[in-house]
Amino acid sequence: MNVLIVGASGLVGGNCQAYLTQFAEYTVHGTHLSYGTPASVYFNSCDLADPKNAEFTGFAPDVIVHCGALTFVDYCESNQEESYLKTVTSTANLLALSSQHKSKFVYLSTDYVFDGQQGPYTEEQLVNPICVYGAHKLAAERLVIDSGLPHLILRITNVYGNELRGKNFVARILNQIAAQEPISLVLPIDQYATPINALDVAKALKSLLDGDKQGIYHLGSTDYMNRYQLADRVVRKFAYAAATLTQTTTAALAQPAPRPLNGGLMSHKFLSEFPDFRFSNIDDYLTTKTHA
Repeated sequence: MNVLIVGASGLVGGNCQAYLTQFAEYTVHGTHLSYGTPASVYFNSCDLADPKNAEFTGFAPDVIVHCGALTFVDYCESNQEESYLKTVTSTANLLALSSQHKSKFVYLSTDYVFDGQQGPYTEEQLVNPICVYGAHKLAAERLVIDSGLPHLILRITNVYGNELRGKNFVARILNQIAAQEPISLVLPIDQYATPINALDVAKALKSLLDGDKQGIYHLGSTDYMNRYQLADRVVRKFAYAAATLTQTTTAALAQPAPRPLNGGLMSHKFLSEFPDFRFSNIDDYLTTKTHA
């Protein structure tokens, strides 16, 4: 199976590429936009006419996985045109490419398509985004559904794990601990989610592709916690004394983009179809770091 992963230099895309490449039945190519890696080639999904774009005609992907995203939700709120370009337009362009190659399309989405009133969410609950980022992710989802192509929409949130740049929330804390740097964070206690390891996303993706599944799937681990609890779990695991974590509320932070407070995703549908799959949790991940 030929798989093209767009945004393979990022957290989710990088883990998907690294994991699928281990299996002989998968031939995987990855792309990047702003951050290149030895395992990826340049491809601008916002502009298919970009002369620097890599050519995939000879590769003929059976599956196109769209992991590229502009995930800075506050930035999206004040830069709506760029957010639309990198989320909605890029999806439309990749759907056209998918149609050309008759590929299955996999789109990585988010719990920000919900309003955070009744989470954690199942796939059947009504969407109602409350910020620009969420609205654009939902618009992209609808393009995927309306395309008529075979597709998967995988909603995930609060992703952590191994990545080259170490940009994710947990990785940044771990890097500061490794460097013995002081940590001072003011974190909301009322934003709840289901943090998930990017490696688990990759493993779940393989299960869904192997099973030739289609539709929307929520992927979330067994953890359900707020941002403060997540940071506290990391700091306590390493008994790091140079960390100061201060509790606050979302309202007090006055962030530009509204957040879904009771967010998170329930994996019941996925687990009913793959009952032997085991999602790891943050403690599992931190244990691998203590043994590194």
